[in-house]
Amino acid sequence: MKSAIIIFLYLLTGILYLFFQSWQSVAMEFLLKSLIIPVLIVLFLVNIRPAGNVLHWFFLAALIFSWLGDVLLDIPKSAGDFFIPGLLSFLSAHIMYLTLFFKTPGPGLINWKRIYLLLPVICYGVLLVCYLYPGLGLMRLPVILYASAILIMVTSTINRFRKVNRLSYYLVLAGSVLFLVSDSGIAISRFHNYFKGSSLFIMSTYIMAQLLIVAGYIYQERKIPA
Repeated sequence: MKSAIIIFLYLLTGILYLFFQSWQSVAMEFLLKSLIIPVLIVLFLVNIRPAGNVLHWFFLAALIFSWLGDVLLDIPKSAGDFFIPGLLSFLSAHIMYLTLFFKTPGPGLINWKRIYLLLPVICYGVLLVCYLYPGLGLMRLPVILYASAILIMVTSTINRFRKVNRLSYYLVLAGSVLFLVSDSGIAISRFHNYFKGSSLFIMSTYIMAQLLIVAGYIYQERKIPA
């Protein structure tokens, strides 16, 4: 029951953020965005006690870095450009996620005999970077590094197959794919062509991505049949 209430508050906070974003209410937009991940952290802590399990601490760190990225990227441009610090924060979040997902106990799905499973991820990454490359300028190396990190993060969630129950597996996988879609939206709108509704697209996919990842990780710790 507690979890259901927290999820409702999380989604409500996200919806209110999107509403005020469309109305260009800077103060409310910043306040609400800074509350999104903390609500999710509460959901995590209500269901999981990090003490004694280093992977839980990695997960909590990923959420904290995500929160820091949210705040930095939402600081008004009049106060300075915090895109690089925000990018580094989310890069750190992805490193935390991919580390703990690769370290999930059990035999991994991906090995040299199944390298073909990575082809969709690799092809998507190459096509995205090629599409963005002409407009990246001095940001080419940071963007390529960041893209590599999130693609590896998606790969780490694919690798959880049969290590965890099915519900946990598919929730986290769906979340990681939505995270990739959200970050792709940011890259396209910033470095190639700003598209109408980009903010709504980016944040709605991001909000769902983080929720699915957290929910999937919580279910990983519950004894649900595979």
